[in-house]
Order: sequence, then C-alpha cells, then structure tokens
Amino acid sequence: MSAEPGSEQPAETRTIRVEALARVEGEGALTVRVKGEEIETVRLEIFEPPRFFEAFLRGRRGFEAPDLTARICGICPVAYQMSSVHALEDALGLVVEPQVAALRRLLYCGEWIESHVLHAFFLHAPDFLGYPDAISMAADHREVVQLGLAIKKVGNALVTRLGGREIHPVNVRVGGFYRAPRPSELRELVSDLERARDQTREALRWGATLDYPECEREVELVSLHHPDEYPFNRGRLVSSEGLDIDVHDFEQHVEEVHVEHSNALQARLRGRGNYLTGPNARYSLNFAQLSPLAQEAAREVGLGPVCKNLYQSLLVRLVEVLYAFDEALRIIAAYEPPARHYLEAEPRPGRGMACSEAPRGTLYHRYDLDAAGIIEEAVIVPPTSQNQAAIEDDLRALLVEQLPRHPGEDLSALQFECERTIRNYDPCISCATHFLQLKVERR
Repeated sequence: MSAEPGSEQPAETRTIRVEALARVEGEGALTVRVKGEEIETVRLEIFEPPRFFEAFLRGRRGFEAPDLTARICGICPVAYQMSSVHALEDALGLVVEPQVAALRRLLYCGEWIESHVLHAFFLHAPDFLGYPDAISMAADHREVVQLGLAIKKVGNALVTRLGGREIHPVNVRVGGFYRAPRPSELRELVSDLERARDQTREALRWGATLDYPECEREVELVSLHHPDEYPFNRGRLVSSEGLDIDVHDFEQHVEEVHVEHSNALQARLRGRGNYLTGPNARYSLNFAQLSPLAQEAAREVGLGPVCKNLYQSLLVRLVEVLYAFDEALRIIAAYEPPARHYLEAEPRPGRGMACSEAPRGTLYHRYDLDAAGIIEEAVIVPPTSQNQAAIEDDLRALLVEQLPRHPGEDLSALQFECERTIRNYDPCISCATHFLQLKVERR
C-alpha cells in the first residue's frame, strides 16, 4: 500500500488467520484483523456444518431423546443424557428414587474424570511444557503421560459399569436406568478408585509446578448451585453478580444470537452481556460444596475459594477430578439397590427444562411434548456456545497487550498465546487432528 507525497501514511492492516485450531475438540478457526495499532476484528469461528439436532428431534418420541442427544458429543455424552432425561422427567412429572439419583451422580463422576483428565494432561499441559502435542511431550515426560492415562482409565471403567460402555452409554433412560448395578459390582471398583484418587492428588502437585501467566479474568461467572452438593444435575442457576434463578427461567435470562462468522449461536445474559460457565465458574461459586479432601488439596496447590485465572483451569479441573473420585467412593459406600430402577410414565403434553453441569459448563435442554409424547420443539444450549463470546473478549484483551511486542512478520509466538487462551476453555467443537496454520496478510 502506498500514499501520495505529502499525504498521511495510511495505517497498515494485518490479518492473522489461524486456519484450524489444534488440541481442541472440534473444527474451529481464529481471525484477527489489525489496522495500525487498533484491533478491528477478533472472531472465533466455529465452521463445523450445523448438525440440526434440535430440528431432527422434532417428531421423535421423547423417550428417544437421551440416546439421540448423547451423539452430540463423544467426550461428554453423559451430560447430554442427564440434561435430556431430567428435562423429559420434568415434562412428565417424574421424580426418581434417591438411589437412582445417586447412580446418576456416580455416572457423572466418571464422565468428569474422563473429560477433565483428557484435557489437563493431553490437550492443555503441552502448552505449559513447550510441546506441540502430547505425543511429543511423552518423549520427555513419559511418567506424566502414564499418570494421566492411568487416572483416565478408572474414569472409563466407572462409565462402563454404570452406562454399559465407556463411549455413548446405553443404560440411561427416562425414569431411571435400564439396569441398576448390584452393590458387589460397584465395590469391585473401590480399590481402583482409591488408587486413582491418590494419583490425582499427585497430579495436582505436579500441575502446581507449571508456570501459569498472571491473568485474572473479570467476567460474570455462571453455574448451577445446590446448598447440599457440588452441582451435577440439581440446583438453581446463580452468578457471581447476583443472578439466582430457577432453571425453568433460563430462556428468560439467557438469549442466543447468531453471529455471521460462526455456525454456533452465542449466548448472553439479557441486559448483562457475556458470561463464563465451566470449571472456574463452578468452582468459584461452589467451593463450600466440595468435599473436605478436595478443598484441602486446592489450598495446598495455592488455589483460593475463587479462581479467576483461566490459565489455572488446569488445576481447577484436577481438583474436580479429585472431588469426583471422593464422591464416587462416598456414593458406593452408601449404595443400596433402588426398589425400582426406573419409573414408567404415560405420554402427556408438557414442557420440561433442565440444566446439568457438563465438564465444560452448564448445559440446558428444553422439550415441548404433545399429548402422544412426541417432541414438538427442542432447545439445547451447550457450554461452548455460552462461552464463545467470552473467549473472543479474552483474545481481544490478550492482543491489546501482546500485539505491540510482535511488530514483524513472524507472529508464531502470538499465535501460540492465542491458542493457549482458547484452550483454557477446553471448547468442545469435536475432534481436530491437524495443527494450526497461520496466515498474515498485509495491504
């Protein structure tokens, strides 16, 4: 770009284009456009084709929804099943037995372990140890990778025992489970759970040795909250800024908007703006509901009752893994087979809503049923769509700080910082297997 003699030199425009995000679960990209010293555009693009789950649920029987929605994600299918069955039971007026509710918490423990360990050890840790991927990291940190695999294996076994298989469980149904385990089947897991709990404490101490940037995020935190338990399937929706609502009022307070650069809708709090859901929000709003062991371990690694540094989400996830093992052992010790492992329900018209806490944050489902129990409308709001605008805000703040330090053509260091910021959130947009390519266009 050139200018006439004596005219003001036009500001140079730089475009940073990350074609495909690596070490996140899905297909996404990042575009940043800078004019002079001003950041014009920050866009986290989710370009996976829409899969129309809400649309093809219409006309299906409500009882089919838990198994269908589980296919939305291979990493957190339990979360989709749990939000689905709770919403449908809400519409049908079903209240499951306490032991069935406990088994659902136990199943959720397994999924949190699987998902959090995958992210902490294999997707996020390479960022702090200077490796492009976990395979490269394993060459120098074999014992760390083996520790992560050992812990995750026990989570897989827990999901298999409760759900029938470790990916896309098949034992969950509206009204309960197709089959309830015998106490002896759960007790067989105890020694492995105890060992993995100790290994998670070790993993937390290892995680505390990593070098986390000093960066506290000022954003409204949103999560389920229950006075008697760390949230999985029950509670009110609360925030760090005073929101406190029944989940039936979710759509009155949360709006989804379409942005041109993304196939995923972005969620905002009406009249309040962007917000953050996920481990840091859940931990900060529910620290008192963690088990004493998890609280003690969090303090040992330097975490207070509130954690606003999203780089430390790796530590928060491991605290939640430790809690999940502790909670699983508590549930198994108190378990007695339910008198009825499922409740029958006659189809009826109704509307049901529910939230559960997926590993990545609050997941909302709503179903409208007709008199025959057929789904007339379905609404599903996943955590990634709720966090997408907050991720863009984080990237914008990072770029304001970092861009002056990267004036030349080589922006690989800035690219790395952007990727690491996105991976703080563990966005689930299905599995990417390729690495980032960065394009810088100047005109």
